[in-house]
Amino acid sequence: MLLTITTTHYPATDLGYLLHKNPARLQTIDVAYGQAYVFYPEATPERCTAALLLDIDPIGLVRTHRGPAGEGFALEQYVNDRPYVASSFLSAALAKAFNTALNGTCKDRPELPDTLLPLEATVAALPAAGPEQLRRLFEPLGYAIETEAHPLDPTEPAWGDSRYVTLRLRHPALRLGELLSHLYVLVPVLDRGDKHYWISQEEVEKLLRRGGEWLPRHPEREFITRRYLRFAEYVNPTLERLLVGEEPEAGEEPAEVPADAAQHAPAAADPAENAVDPPSPVAANLPTAKRNLHDLRLDRVAAEIRRLGAKRVLDLGCGEGKLTRRLLSIPQVEHVLALDVSWRELQRAQERLHVAEMSPRQRERLTLAQGSLLYHDPRLAGYDAAAVVEVIEHLDESRLAAFEQVVFARARPGAVFVTTPNADYNQRYETLAAGQFRHQDHRFEWTRAEFAAWAAGVAGRHGYRLRLEPLGPEDADVGAPSQLAVFEAE
Repeated sequence: MLLTITTTHYPATDLGYLLHKNPARLQTIDVAYGQAYVFYPEATPERCTAALLLDIDPIGLVRTHRGPAGEGFALEQYVNDRPYVASSFLSAALAKAFNTALNGTCKDRPELPDTLLPLEATVAALPAAGPEQLRRLFEPLGYAIETEAHPLDPTEPAWGDSRYVTLRLRHPALRLGELLSHLYVLVPVLDRGDKHYWISQEEVEKLLRRGGEWLPRHPEREFITRRYLRFAEYVNPTLERLLVGEEPEAGEEPAEVPADAAQHAPAAADPAENAVDPPSPVAANLPTAKRNLHDLRLDRVAAEIRRLGAKRVLDLGCGEGKLTRRLLSIPQVEHVLALDVSWRELQRAQERLHVAEMSPRQRERLTLAQGSLLYHDPRLAGYDAAAVVEVIEHLDESRLAAFEQVVFARARPGAVFVTTPNADYNQRYETLAAGQFRHQDHRFEWTRAEFAAWAAGVAGRHGYRLRLEPLGPEDADVGAPSQLAVFEAE
């Protein structure tokens, strides 16, 4: 089994620091049923490649009875692909050989693990049910993939190809630890053979530790979890743990407009200021006021998209489809791609938009798709506008660079509309303790100055004009409850 990892980041030999393996030496590591070797076929400042070669002892597999069970045919324990094909053996060897890189640590260069690198990985002799399966697993993570099929027998072309391929993955900007975690989880998922160790609760914890950051947002998370764990008793509880905190956006709303919002509203608020009607002082004391701020955000973004004349629109983090419904009511909008990481939310959107009852023409205007905003998705390219309403605060702040690359650098719509809570306003909520967020799944909440600084940086890096505006009743001291950034391509 052979895994190679290549970077052209300058100096490329930083890869040696990240992997904690000296490019000038061959290193041998004892692993279950064999040995692993780490070496560098090339190591220059311009290009560096690290190789992990795993040599499995087939006799050792038979003696321990941890290899194939021998149910297929009499000699299956002796005639099988276990010593040669990438499987859980490679995953375990990767974890042992590159443990510090997998954990995102580097003693000598502590800043390196967070550096985004151009990376290429090649895995030889990987079992797969065709290129489509590989695309489903790796493309949502931002990889460009290439596969090289291997014939069953080169001397018998009529027999066709085997189920084994060489897989090449390329990513333009990724942390090395993320690449290793993806391989650690997905290589065993591709192999239908038994893992070489017993599946127990410990494997659940490994999956949550290595996949907890990216697996909840992966469109194939259920397939990955089932194949990784194998036993049904572990699968559903693990999926529930992966999805902890994934609640509808409406769960935020009860905290959004406080009961005393009227006394903080400007005395002479202009109803036409934001091109939609803000909630009245009287309505602020009614249950419907909890919905008004949310509706105001959606109406404001829809009004901006109408003003722009956008025909093809992205609703990123669409939830149950409230903004999508508004967009479909705009005659100029020819197509909406509504994307969400949650399959449950997409099901709700399909029901609430009455997709099954739509006319064929109306149905052609809508695509509901599952996907993550942290990984490159070619489906997002070619749109006039993108709406990201109350989404970024649900991402880890450290992952906003990935979000920026996906939306502003790769998809690059003509305009992007981003809304997020204004942390300055939180002190007006009597039910919020100091430092508490408005929703249990928020990873951060920004002040007006913090949001402005981030938005200005994004606009400057990607060639967008920027406009900032408040959303909701404004307080003279702390501003409005929400804030909107409008990015328009120059």
